[in-house]
Amino acid sequence: DLERAAADGVRFVCPGSAEWPTQLDDLGDARPVGLWLRGRPNLRTWALRSVAVVGARACTPYGAHMAQTLAAGLAERGWVVVSGAAYGIDGAAHRGALASGGATAAVLACGVDTVYPRGHAGLLGRITRQGLVIGELPPGSHPTPSRFVLRNRVIAALTRGTVVVEAARRSGSLVTARRAQQLGRLTMGVPGPATSGLSAGVHELLRGEAVLVTDAAEVVELVGDMGELAPVRHGPVLARDLLDPAAARVLEALPAGRPADVDEISLGAGTGTDEVIGRLYELHSLGFVERQGDAWRLTRRRPKGEA
Repeated sequence: DLERAAADGVRFVCPGSAEWPTQLDDLGDARPVGLWLRGRPNLRTWALRSVAVVGARACTPYGAHMAQTLAAGLAERGWVVVSGAAYGIDGAAHRGALASGGATAAVLACGVDTVYPRGHAGLLGRITRQGLVIGELPPGSHPTPSRFVLRNRVIAALTRGTVVVEAARRSGSLVTARRAQQLGRLTMGVPGPATSGLSAGVHELLRGEAVLVTDAAEVVELVGDMGELAPVRHGPVLARDLLDPAAARVLEALPAGRPADVDEISLGAGTGTDEVIGRLYELHSLGFVERQGDAWRLTRRRPKGEA
């Protein structure tokens, strides 16, 4: 029930609630009844600047490298990397975003309290602390093949665009990409060797409506706002008074002109360190703060014209 879920750090959002991402309404009759969330960032805010990075489970080293590099570049530019927490490309994308100190969200085909796949227990723990774990199914639910297909529509609808890194011709990632196209979202593909069966599905997409991309800058040029091109973004993308109150308290606790560690920020905000860490990553994705080693500081304004 909801009380037990809340005790485990899980909350439920549904259409009409303040945290509900309205782009999911594009699914029409296939819209989820609601979503279960684990993690502190605000889903609606994060979804405004999110990109899905998906692909094969049995990926090649090339595919893993491209997914990790692309995700890191997106996260550094303040974009939230969304994927499905599976082995292969999904895991590489999540790790790339986490390694860059950025934001990532995992959409599961099971309950948000269910560790699947088992080998990603550590990764899912990091995503919970630094980002969001999302599930349509109630806590305790286990994955089945049909649930992965249903999960894919949520990824497609939630994000501004979907990038497929490696996929065979019958890959589930192509299902996500085609659903994204049906919803009017951008679909992109990272090309691979013509001789690789794991690139055959991507190349098939590229012969259709998908756009070829090779790095994060090219993705941002496609999914970003007018004028948001290759240079890394500096500065907030959201008005300060629109922040969640908990995030606003953490932001106010950061000193001007110098970095501060999590303990100092926690003391100033009057909240626990776990809460502060989650909010800092949320603020980072929105351009309010930046990391400096193990510390955080307010984003420094760049002179006009400086990259």
